[in-house]
Amino acid sequence: MKRLSVKEAEYIAFKLAQEFLSSNEQVPDFSIRYPSILENCLTAPFQDFGVKSSCRGIIGKAAALFYLLIKNHPFHSSNKRVAVTALLVFLFKNKKWLKADTQELYNFTMWIVDSPPRFKIETVKAIEKFIRLHLARGEGSLWR
Repeated sequence: MKRLSVKEAEYIAFKLAQEFLSSNEQVPDFSIRYPSILENCLTAPFQDFGVKSSCRGIIGKAAALFYLLIKNHPFHSSNKRVAVTALLVFLFKNKKWLKADTQELYNFTMWIVDSPPRFKIETVKAIEKFIRLHLARGEGSLWR
């Protein structure tokens, strides 16, 4: 299974900031983000505790990655956009994709933002269900 690297996540954040910030706003320096939070968001879904993995399969790892990038705020801004894009890039690297309406994905992301931290397990399970319902396998030359 292919992982999302720190460099890829930082690139996603930088490119999204360039695209969506107004012309008078300066693109933030992503090197001043909170130390090691991004690394923790990217590695936690892949950690094993003994024999049992904390997140099972690509769907479990994708769900945990998405949740952590939203809730842990590794960047000073654009965390929701970065989380959505990182989820899509992670799935793409693993020859998967989400077929979801943009508004539905936005609404679901905002639901996660508003979810109480004490319901983390339930929220991650809801993300897994969302991904499972919308997961598509790539076809054709794009997926070779």
